[in-house]
Amino acid sequence: MADSSPIRRLSVVARRVPVTLGLITVLILCGIIGGGLWSPFSASSMYADVAYGLPAFAEGRWWTLVTGTFFVSAPWVYLAGVPAVAIMAFFEYRRGSRVTAVFFAGGQLFSVLASAGFLALASLLPWAWAQQQAVALDVGPSGGVFACIAGALALLPSPWRLRAWTVFIAILAVTFVYYGSLPDLEHVLAVGLVLAVDRSLRPQRVSVREQRLIAFVVVCGLGAFEILGYVAPMTGPFGSSAATSGSWIDVAINTAVVLVVATSLRRGRRWAWVVVLVYCLLNVLLVLAVIGLLIAVGLSGIEAEIDTDVTSVLASSVLWVVASVYVVLVRGAFRARPRAALGDAPAPTLDDVKTELRASGGGTLSWMTTWDGMSYARFGRGIVAYQRRSGVALALGDPLGPDADRAATVRRFIERSEAAGLAPCFFSAGGATSAAVPPDWRRIVVADDTVVDLPGLQFTGKAWGAVRTSLNRAQREGMTFRLTRLADEPWGVRQQLRAISESWVGDKGLPEMGFTLGTLHEASDPEVRLALAVSPDGDVDGFLSWLPVYGEGEVRGWTLDLMRRRDGGFGPVMEYLIGSSAQQFSAEGAQVMSLSGAPLAHEYPPDAGAIADLQTRMADMLEPVYGFASLHRFKQKFHPRYETMYLLYRDEADLTRIGAALTRAFLPHATIRQFAAAGVELVRQER
Repeated sequence: MADSSPIRRLSVVARRVPVTLGLITVLILCGIIGGGLWSPFSASSMYADVAYGLPAFAEGRWWTLVTGTFFVSAPWVYLAGVPAVAIMAFFEYRRGSRVTAVFFAGGQLFSVLASAGFLALASLLPWAWAQQQAVALDVGPSGGVFACIAGALALLPSPWRLRAWTVFIAILAVTFVYYGSLPDLEHVLAVGLVLAVDRSLRPQRVSVREQRLIAFVVVCGLGAFEILGYVAPMTGPFGSSAATSGSWIDVAINTAVVLVVATSLRRGRRWAWVVVLVYCLLNVLLVLAVIGLLIAVGLSGIEAEIDTDVTSVLASSVLWVVASVYVVLVRGAFRARPRAALGDAPAPTLDDVKTELRASGGGTLSWMTTWDGMSYARFGRGIVAYQRRSGVALALGDPLGPDADRAATVRRFIERSEAAGLAPCFFSAGGATSAAVPPDWRRIVVADDTVVDLPGLQFTGKAWGAVRTSLNRAQREGMTFRLTRLADEPWGVRQQLRAISESWVGDKGLPEMGFTLGTLHEASDPEVRLALAVSPDGDVDGFLSWLPVYGEGEVRGWTLDLMRRRDGGFGPVMEYLIGSSAQQFSAEGAQVMSLSGAPLAHEYPPDAGAIADLQTRMADMLEPVYGFASLHRFKQKFHPRYETMYLLYRDEADLTRIGAALTRAFLPHATIRQFAAAGVELVRQER
């Protein structure tokens, strides 16, 4: 019974992909009949009677259009075709069996017939490659399968559709130019047919980021072609050549250079664009020289004048010439200045930020934008507070400034970040900012802000029993509560607060966190208030720090930051401090009290995605040290309402950098040794 649900789901899927399953069945049966499952079918006596190609059609064997489709040339092709067939199944599941059958049959017939027609004409020329392929035979359904793969790419969401097409076309180009066998020609023609009739890839305006990414793929593909020339012979349409003489050191150096240049292109570096442009120009000159030589000695005498190994260089040069057109067209994408200011105006000072906060207000995290380590980008009155970490422009919370300017501020921050070669994202942003980012951006919940509404707050009823009990117990034991500021406290109290904080930090394997979690340094701000719980003996048993939340020119609420307690002190000191603070804030006329969102404490569904998995792993590692989940459960005692906080990012391609940026933002001073120690502690506790 336990397996009934998976089996039922598998049955549903199977019923939706009959074309794919039928193809697999026929291929296996033909593999058994022809022996292709265990030995090369191309050596079989049946091969000439069932294989398709120009010789078969010239001799009138038109039935091979059907028979050749369902045989496979070698056993390894069955294994190599598993991913391709899986993609075909995905295509059928999404588009339906009728469309899949049309794509498969149309792609297979067109690729086989068009290849034969092309080779019939090309073989009339003194073109050795065309003459060789004109007498070749082939079997297999790869033309139809590649047409279905091309159709499946059209189903991908933006921007992955364009990226997948770019990689797919790059692979097709390299394999065709480098190997250039009859199946490679069929694959190119099948995909070309889909591009001609399908509207998934039409000329369109793409972002600067996508232009850089396409350049990255192009350079990697061409670099792979160059490197292949060192290790394998070339047999493509430009001729045959032996592997270039050279050591593995040469290959390693070339690979490193290609990766460095390509990665710099992806980041929009101008110098990398200049290097690629110069290389493209050199290849243009080489192609022109070869064309001149062709004219001088004649096409038939080219092999006598040029060493055959030059054919691989010529093939590579032709591809670089094509790439040079794209490189020139998108030249504006490679002007990144990673250290340039991101704003449209000079960066505001900290005083400017505080002035704007007081004037237009902000969210419950807005005062954290005034902490050390933040940079600021101004767009009109809008201000974005961010950190540069691991190639990411990591914005904290919502933009500051008038609500009417938010969409424009978000849009300009994204544009300027991308122009600088940085990946923009917003961490702990609210719903308004989530609505302001481009519609194709991804969003995931990173925390739930816990907000207590203060007007009319009364700790009555059974639900408030724990808080009411702590207040009554504190009164019986002579505890004293006061709201104050750090600078107003005497030296002795300040020393006690430092001792409590240092004791808390000393018990952890990692240092105090930053970004959205402050320290006593941030609590020393004159606008930050401290809540102290003092015992009858004058000892500070615990303290909180409260950050101001501005709105309409005045403080409308307070956000909890630091929570520290003395070992051996008053037991329910945190309930006492938060409850007493709420009562006093309410009496002062404040509207809200935020207990803030415990980072990494949100519970995600199983299919939430990679960034959720990353945060879950971070939370598991840091929970024994910081206790985010237990803190989140503690805050539920105060029956808050929840406001969702999001991580907003472009797409999954940025997740690696964002993960590294968040780790460094929260733990800017942690060492690798400390991370390793925290991981060991997590493993020990799990055991």
